[in-house]
Amino acid sequence: MRLILATIGNNQTVKFAVEEIVRLIKKMDKNLTLDVRRYLNKDASVKNALWVGLDSSVKQSEDDHILINVENGAGIITGSNERSVLMAAYRFMYELGCRYLYPGADGEKIPVRSLDYKDLKVSVDETPSYKHRGICIEGSVSSEHALNTIDWLPKVGMSGFFTQFFTPGIFFRRYYKRFYEDENDRDFGNEITNKEIDAIVASLLDELKKRGLVYHAVGHGWHCAPFGLDVTGWEIFEGEPEDAIKKILAFKDGERAFWEGKPLNTNLCYSNPLVQQKITDYITDYCVNHKNVDYLHFWLGDAGRNHCECDECIKKSPSDFYIDMLNLLDEKMTKAGVNTKIVFLLYNDTLYPPLKEKIKKQGRFTLMFAPIAHSFSERYANADLENLPPLPPYKLNEDIKRNTVATTVSYLTEWKKMFTGDSFDFDYHLMWDHHTDPGYYEVAKNLHSDMVNLEKIGLNGMVSCQLLRSAFPTGLPQYAMAKGLWNKAKSFEEVCDEYFTAAFGEDGKAVSEYLAEISSLACPPFVRGSIIPEFIDLSKEEINNRYGKIKALADDFCNKYANKLDSSADWQYLKIHSVLVKLFADLYIAKYNDNEEGIEAIKTKFRATVKDANPIIDAVCDDMYLCDDVLVKYLDRH
Repeated sequence: MRLILATIGNNQTVKFAVEEIVRLIKKMDKNLTLDVRRYLNKDASVKNALWVGLDSSVKQSEDDHILINVENGAGIITGSNERSVLMAAYRFMYELGCRYLYPGADGEKIPVRSLDYKDLKVSVDETPSYKHRGICIEGSVSSEHALNTIDWLPKVGMSGFFTQFFTPGIFFRRYYKRFYEDENDRDFGNEITNKEIDAIVASLLDELKKRGLVYHAVGHGWHCAPFGLDVTGWEIFEGEPEDAIKKILAFKDGERAFWEGKPLNTNLCYSNPLVQQKITDYITDYCVNHKNVDYLHFWLGDAGRNHCECDECIKKSPSDFYIDMLNLLDEKMTKAGVNTKIVFLLYNDTLYPPLKEKIKKQGRFTLMFAPIAHSFSERYANADLENLPPLPPYKLNEDIKRNTVATTVSYLTEWKKMFTGDSFDFDYHLMWDHHTDPGYYEVAKNLHSDMVNLEKIGLNGMVSCQLLRSAFPTGLPQYAMAKGLWNKAKSFEEVCDEYFTAAFGEDGKAVSEYLAEISSLACPPFVRGSIIPEFIDLSKEEINNRYGKIKALADDFCNKYANKLDSSADWQYLKIHSVLVKLFADLYIAKYNDNEEGIEAIKTKFRATVKDANPIIDAVCDDMYLCDDVLVKYLDRH
């Protein structure tokens, strides 16, 4: 069979879309004859061609829309923009049987089959449920891990990537330190520099551009860089700050000092005109010189309850001063002719809405809701919008209640009364919380539920602040997230069945039930610990029973599927996971039976198992966070 692939125009994203169709369809049927061409415009005189690119079929827009109308291998694959064309290309191959389960080569599932013209019949005309569908870099990552994620995004209809910081140094250093701290490695003592990390990011931005993806940038650091403070993470400031720096820091507890010793966490004296001018000048200059940024995030200090208490700053709330700077920034950007969208952040103290000021030109800005402290034992679906708790009067630097969905949605609702513009969620389901669920099933179900209910709370999508390597034992959580953002009408059960069938074939249902039972027995609300309102208290007897069943379940599963556990990457992940989930169970059994000596031995074995397995699971498991969360963060809450 001969397939004519006709590229429309010379755009690199459209050309990449054609290259990806070629790559995938040749893996599917190596005997297929491909005739790849490029035309300036669609040519009606060309017979039996499959056209790929922008034409008049879909109105062009920054928002995504895909259209596929193919019969007998001829027709059109197009969209509202070049990025949508690429998504449509992947969707075309999806309809032929391809699946893209998680980042990395092993996540692609391409069925080998003989194709005929009659097989190449696809009709799709869709707009995603939400505008914003992105992922934000977090955790410990290599250049390859970040590229894997960027490559995966358009395959599942995700549209954007967020790098954080001016130089996202901390994320790469967390990973690469295993080399420069290893005495046996050639790079021992050769810590990766900001300049080298900037070069990595430059390469990643090329990959973003090639795919036409939306680029989100910076966020952290605007209260530091304009004043000569270089931050690429949550570093402790060594020594005493200069007087020029000290006098602009927030006045708190009778002094001006770095909060917790960390510049990134420290707020400034935001009533100070110098502070307002320097920050907004710096952002404007950055946008002028970085036209590739689509959404520029402007955040304040990363810690709460450390705002300035000087005589001027106590006259308004932090959110009011924030809006002062947003309005000033818009004036400067308008004068400079810069159209970059500015993302402002509802987080910590700025979750509380302003009391006096209002955003003047709402079209410039996008609201980002970041409820970092809310409990993942609750769902947005359960928020009773008619009976949300009233917000108490704002009190400067006093802790605000924000650990329930109802309270966090209350803050959002109050903000939405004064800001009616674009908005999205910035949430943390796959930052830490997935490590409370060793089966990954409940967290996937909950994440999917939150995505399909974002519309209910007035948000137009999600940028997931997450570990880039979060597909161990499966990639179901982020796959379900992507599916929910694209089509909120598709049920979790449909998504789950699709995932496990693609990963495990005829055994998919059995694997799904196995992991679901592990999630149920582990009881994530219990693992999350007593700091959450919905804490479930299990007795020693219940722990011994539940967690003993987890161990038996893992053994039974491995015995039943012993002949398959090395047959693919997905099965290998389950094999390694079976060892770790038993150690996870042993930890809590030891903890609730007061076996402190046993706990330390289990921790040692857990870390050793992860280290030994790292060559296999490196692309899908953030080993640093897995060990820290399971062995320290959540265990210490009990």
